[in-house]
Amino acid sequence: LHMFRAAGHLLFLLCLIVPFRRMRPLVLIVTSFAAAHSITLIASTYDLAPAALWFPPLIETMIAVSIVFMAFENIVSPSLERRWILTFAFGLVHGFGFSFALRESLQFAGSHVLASLLSFNVGIEIGLVLALVVTVPALSLLFRFVISERIGTIIISAFVAHTGWHWLVERYAAFSRYPITMPVLNAAFYAALVRWMMLLVIVAGAAWQIFGVF
Repeated sequence: LHMFRAAGHLLFLLCLIVPFRRMRPLVLIVTSFAAAHSITLIASTYDLAPAALWFPPLIETMIAVSIVFMAFENIVSPSLERRWILTFAFGLVHGFGFSFALRESLQFAGSHVLASLLSFNVGIEIGLVLALVVTVPALSLLFRFVISERIGTIIISAFVAHTGWHWLVERYAAFSRYPITMPVLNAAFYAALVRWMMLLVIVAGAAWQIFGVF
């Protein structure tokens, strides 16, 4: 339900797949996105994400940036080699966005945090697949009978970029209201730094595995 209520995630997904609708590119892109958002969703659930008030507005702003960036890349020159790398990078951002939705109900998980996290993530993946099942055939029919693929890609991406740009302006304005202060260099800061370094190692390992497979 969160996947279909959050228009930002769906527009980002639309930008990802408009130029690449065949099986092999789809598998690569979807795997990259799923792996990335799962990493940051898990990390955020186990308190590896910053707890500052400015962090959620920053993530919402970055989600808008990801939509605008992908839309413009579709218009200029979409590349599969760049696409899966960008998908992985922006997927990390979207994973934090998913975690904000999970936090609302995680308080009812009790001692079953892992089960709640896994079931929520499975639901996200099911929503992702359902969106693809509807979108890919619709795009194929559109480009086959209504408009040429290149012109259609440019028009769709332009509409998405227009929407994403308005979101970016609004969300940046909200983010800019929060003061960002330098952290205090104490034991808690260094403990958080170590956790973030561990997260970076996990992210690098996942990216290396995906690159090795594909």
